[in-house]
Amino acid sequence: MTPDPVGAMLRASIRRSVRTGLGGVWLRGPLPAGGAVLAPNHHSWWDGYVMGELTWELDGDFRVLMTSRQLVHYPFLRRVGALGADELRAAVRAARAGAWVVVFPEGALQPAGPPRELRPGAGWIARQAGVPLVPVALRVGLRGRPRPEAHLRFGTPTTAGGLAGALARELAALDADLAAGDPERPLAGYLHVSGAPLPDPARPGLASRLLARLTEGR
Repeated sequence: MTPDPVGAMLRASIRRSVRTGLGGVWLRGPLPAGGAVLAPNHHSWWDGYVMGELTWELDGDFRVLMTSRQLVHYPFLRRVGALGADELRAAVRAARAGAWVVVFPEGALQPAGPPRELRPGAGWIARQAGVPLVPVALRVGLRGRPRPEAHLRFGTPTTAGGLAGALARELAALDADLAAGDPERPLAGYLHVSGAPLPDPARPGLASRLLARLTEGR
């Protein structure tokens, strides 16, 4: 395959955005070993970037379905794996060849909460490609740090008919984990896979320690 320097530059830019804009990407659950259709909820602007960063961090091949309107505005994203929502055959070929194909079954960005009504494309692509259909719960949000963190919870493969229930269960489990966790500590049971974790608030950085020393007794 001919190297694509523009694509490489765009991928590096997206990865830099994730690593500087987020306080880390954290993961729980079994990952598919080969080609798969990943079906996450879509409640944050960061979602596509986070899924790409995870795939690239694991040296995998990445595709993501986007609406035609989005691709009109951002056609350069094709250089890093974006496909139009009507390019289902291309998505099938990519999944068969070993790529993780990300399909947001809610169809568009939705308000945070439980999954909305799901569209059938993710299940159709997985069935045609003969690859697992994997529900992925995804939350990007502020906890006890200055920058938001991304948490992903992968479920076990499911069927097209079972996707709605499986995604709802994984998202409810992730929300329960976040609600029970200490917001100033890494979420228990989740593996840090990308980005620099933010400093421990119990151990202030050098600038904070100097400022505390300078203002002592004032």
